Amino acid sequence: MYLVGDAGGTKTHIALIDDGRKGFKILSEKVVKSPDYSTLSMVIREFLIENNIKDIKQACFDIAGPVKEGKCVATNLPWVVDSKELAKECSIKEVYLLNDLEASAYGTLHLTESDFFTLHQGIPNQKGNKALIAAGTGLGEAGLFFDGKNYRPFATEGGHADFAPHDELEMKFFYYLQKKLGHVSFERVVSGPGLYAMYRFLVDIKEEPYIETFEQELMKGDPSAIIAERGLKNEVRGCSKALEWFSTLYGAEAGNLALKFLAIGGVYIAGGIAPKILDKLKEGHFMRGFFDKGRFATLLATIPVKVILNENLPLLGCFVYIQKQISQKILEI
Repeated sequence: MYLVGDAGGTKTHIALIDDGRKGFKILSEKVVKSPDYSTLSMVIREFLIENNIKDIKQACFDIAGPVKEGKCVATNLPWVVDSKELAKECSIKEVYLLNDLEASAYGTLHLTESDFFTLHQGIPNQKGNKALIAAGTGLGEAGLFFDGKNYRPFATEGGHADFAPHDELEMKFFYYLQKKLGHVSFERVVSGPGLYAMYRFLVDIKEEPYIETFEQELMKGDPSAIIAERGLKNEVRGCSKALEWFSTLYGAEAGNLALKFLAIGGVYIAGGIAPKILDKLKEGHFMRGFFDKGRFATLLATIPVKVILNENLPLLGCFVYIQKQISQKILEI
């Protein structure tokens, strides 16, 4: 049995996985709110105790943040994670630590067509690099380098690169965020908090009306989720406009990533937000943002773009990584 986990800024998903002889099979799992715990080891130990698990030889966890030599300072959590310390504290023989999007990239290699919704067909089955982008609490980006035979996933922190406005409204939005945050990255725009910031901006500059009853509703729950829900149903005009704008900018950054990686093999949209707003993505705002690259629109039109629907993608990626490490050790013997 393997232990795998996906540690995000909002929630952490821990699962016990079968040894792989029957493929990826979850035996037991638990989802918790990450901010409720001071460390990742607390989440893991709680899960192990609740399930009376005592003999785990291999485990792999992914986390949102840069991983260096098995260590990570989480981006959107006050967690410092060390794979060696996790192994000691949780009595696990071997622990691997991956960036969350790197784990997802490993997972994409083992998906089937039923795990995708195709936004743009492009030219199918092109041999070349692939790219992965995922908006959630933050914005993650990763690549899959094609070496002529196999795909090699790698992590990036591209979501923290500078946000580039396209028009006068976006310039105003940029300055609006800069006054609040200082540096304005794409993560500040294409993320759950970014969607809320877009709505707030439109209301603050009086592009959309201030609705007292709706403001009270936002205070009672997750404002980003509420805005997305109301926007999908076209119940609040400001929410609909913010969601369309969000979709366009999500597509724009996905197009940027495709150009940077020359990802002719395909661009994959992962993360928690895309499946929830799929109906809005289908309307074309995302792809218009994706193609809006001047002379290189023609190249981008050849690239397949797919939304990943599999909610267990990061866990699958951790599972795949463990198996890969075990296989390499067998070959070295």
